[in-house]
Amino acid sequence: MTAPVSAPLRRDMRNKMIGGVCAGIARRYNLSVTGLRLAFVISTILPGPQILAYVLLWVLIPADDRP
Repeated sequence: MTAPVSAPLRRDMRNKMIGGVCAGIARRYNLSVTGLRLAFVISTILPGPQILAYVLLWVLIPADDRP
């Protein structure tokens, strides 16, 4: 039995709202995009570097240039 093949971590440019970071992470780990976006927005209420982390991921994760 073989392990399922997962998509590489890339920013999803087709389903993006801002930078495609949440959509790319959701696709990579087979999560709900809406749930992940909601969790991120709720987490911004808490103290911490969430916005900075998003910007860093936006810069560091390559864009998915598939059509």
